[in-house]
Amino acid sequence: MRGKVAPTCRNLTTSRRIATATLDAPGLASDVPPPSISHRKDAIKHAKPFSAFLTDSFDRQHDYLRISITERCNLRCLYCMPEEGVPLSPPAHLLTTPEIFYLASLFVSQGVTKIRLTGGEPTVRHDIVPLMQSIGTLRPKGLHELALTTNGISLHRKLDSMVEAGLTGVNLSLDTLDPFQFQIMTRRNGFDAVMRSIDRILEMKTLGADIKLKVNCVVMRGMNEREIIPFVEMGRDKDIEVRFIEYMPFGGNKWTQGKMISFQEMLDIIRSKYPELRSVRGHRNDTSKTYEVPGFVGKVGFITSMTNDFCGTCNRLRITGDGNLKVCLHGNAEVSLRDLLRKDNNGDPIDQAAFERIKQIEMDRREGRLSDETILGWGQREQELLQVIGAAVKRKAEKHADMGDLEKLENRPMILIGG
Repeated sequence: MRGKVAPTCRNLTTSRRIATATLDAPGLASDVPPPSISHRKDAIKHAKPFSAFLTDSFDRQHDYLRISITERCNLRCLYCMPEEGVPLSPPAHLLTTPEIFYLASLFVSQGVTKIRLTGGEPTVRHDIVPLMQSIGTLRPKGLHELALTTNGISLHRKLDSMVEAGLTGVNLSLDTLDPFQFQIMTRRNGFDAVMRSIDRILEMKTLGADIKLKVNCVVMRGMNEREIIPFVEMGRDKDIEVRFIEYMPFGGNKWTQGKMISFQEMLDIIRSKYPELRSVRGHRNDTSKTYEVPGFVGKVGFITSMTNDFCGTCNRLRITGDGNLKVCLHGNAEVSLRDLLRKDNNGDPIDQAAFERIKQIEMDRREGRLSDETILGWGQREQELLQVIGAAVKRKAEKHADMGDLEKLENRPMILIGG
């Protein structure tokens, strides 16, 4: 392990806060009412300095965590993975639900306010709703947003339960509005199911659900650039932000610069029909540049990783399905949190039974019956995890490689990173 990071006052009480968060979750899930306005004001008043473990050497504070909860997917999108698919990790190598909840608790204790569940396709995980319910119990601990990135195929069947569990935002991947082209780009059927999911989200919004909808469209030359205008027009009378993504190189997706359509070229295409398109002021940590057509309800965004990066304000960290921390989407450096997490469990996955034993140990420790040296005790393990996390964050580069170098860089297929 390289470069220990000095803990802040916030870090020194991590064990107690994580233990409390863990013990507050009966069987990982409970119904926790949202904090009142007075509670939020009180939290702001007593806010502690942001964690040193999540602050890199360029003073970027990472308060946004993306967790991949499965490597499986029910589509085979051209830009995401090879046509034949990818070798999947053995089940024992993937994070269990208790492990995901624990890591989420740890990161929230350090200042993470937004968690996004990704995949693969996260809705294919059989226990995704209970998992979201358990993560939702972290709201009183500082979690503000719980979001999902999905292809929408089965979302409409689970959406109501997810919103009840605390879902606040959906990024839905859709690269074409043509059912036939959908089969070409995803190598599967399912267009109608995706549209049902979009319609159900919009319906729930009209009924008062506080849920943001963004439609992500990867633009590839010769495939779907002619649909840029129709996607923009989805927002004419619908509360949707369509975000156009520059095609990016990942393992197995056969990226070439010729297939990529730049942000500027996309702007020119839209302005050829809507010259009044104008920029909208966004949040400093936004990954997209936001625009609007006057009179339209929805917005238009551009994710410009290839031609106009946003590394300087990056606040995102990723945990892969097999438990690796990845501090940059376009970097290939990773560090295992899973192995350290399981260190005192004989390297075995921490299932619900093991999790219950850990909770009992923490209860005994809080009552003074055990020391921090106890086998499976989180106290020491938390500090080791934080040291590893802090060292990885400190090694994060100022910006990712340029376009030409990214093309040559070995990286995982996107599906094995997490969208």
